[in-house]
Amino acid sequence: MSPRSPEPRQGRATILDVAAAAGVSRQTVTRAMNDMTGISQVTRERVQLIAAELGYTPSRFAKGLVQGARTSIGLAIPDLTNPYFPAFASSVVEAATERGWNVVVDDYGHGTGNALDAAARLAPQVDALIGYLGDHAVAAQAMLGRRPVVGLDDPQAQAAGSISFDYAYAARLGLERLVAHGCRSIAFLDSGQGGIAAGRGSAVAAAAAERGVQLLKFSAEPSAVHARDAVSALLAGAAALDGLLVFNDLMAAGALKALQAAGRNVPRDVAVIGMDGIPLGELVSPELTTLSLDLRSVGRAAVGLLDGLLSGAIEPRGSASALLLRHDLVVRQSA
Repeated sequence: MSPRSPEPRQGRATILDVAAAAGVSRQTVTRAMNDMTGISQVTRERVQLIAAELGYTPSRFAKGLVQGARTSIGLAIPDLTNPYFPAFASSVVEAATERGWNVVVDDYGHGTGNALDAAARLAPQVDALIGYLGDHAVAAQAMLGRRPVVGLDDPQAQAAGSISFDYAYAARLGLERLVAHGCRSIAFLDSGQGGIAAGRGSAVAAAAAERGVQLLKFSAEPSAVHARDAVSALLAGAAALDGLLVFNDLMAAGALKALQAAGRNVPRDVAVIGMDGIPLGELVSPELTTLSLDLRSVGRAAVGLLDGLLSGAIEPRGSASALLLRHDLVVRQSA
C-alpha cells in the first residue's frame, strides 16, 4: 500500500474517518498519530499512512474546541513587503470574516522557504488553503488531502480550485495604449522571475509580435529600487525609449524615479504603464496609469470559490472551480 493524492471531497477528514478506514478505534489513531505506546509498529505505520492518504493531521489549533467551531482557512503569500499582497490579504480577511471564518496567514517569501513550506506549516491548523503556490500547487493539494486548496495565479488549475489572470488581454490593453499615445520605441521591464511570474513577460512578447511592435525586454528584481537601477542603466546606455510597460506597479514607481533623475518627462518623453492597480499608483508623481486588478474582487472570488468547494456546491477541478479574471486599464497621468 502506498500514499496517493486523493481528490478533495466535502469536509475535512476527521479522526473518525481515519479510524473507520483503518479498522481501528479512535484511541488507536490518537496513539499512532502522537507516537504513543500501546500499539504495534505495524499498526502505527498503517494508521499514519491512511491518515496521510486522507489528508488528516491532528490540529493543535483545534484542540479543545467544541463542535461547531469556526472554519479556519490558510493564506499563503510570498511577500508582505509588496503592497499588492497586503491589499489582497485584507480582501480575503474581509470576505472570510463575513462568513465567521478565521484566517491564518503565512508569508513565505523571506529566507529559504517556499510555498510548499508554507502549506506544511498551515496544514495542521486549517480546513482549507488559499495561496500563491506556483509549481507547488499539486503537492500542496496532496498534503491537504480532501481539504480544498485554491491556487492563485494558477493557469494550469492544478489544485481543487484555481484563479488565473488573463495576461494576454492585459498585455494587449497596455500596448494598445502606448501605441495610441504615439510610442514607437517600447520596452517591457520584467521581474526576472521564472515560474508563473514569467507568464506576464510571455504575454507581453506575444502581444507585441501580434502588433508588429519591436519590443525591448529587460529585467530587474521585483522591487522599486532594483527597477530604478535597471531603468537608469538602460537610459545611460543611450537606448531609444518612449514607452515603458512594467511588470508591476511597485517596479513602475522605481522606473518613474529613474526617468525623473535622467531628466525625462513622463509622459511627454516616455509614457509609463504599470500592472496590478495597487493604491501606490495614485500617490506617485505623475500618477501611474496601470493595468488594474480589483483586489477586493479577487479576494472575494477566492473566498467564494473556497466556500463552494467546502460546501460541495462546486466540484473540485470542475468547470466552475477555475476562474479567469481580467485587468482593467486605469488611465492616469503617466500614459
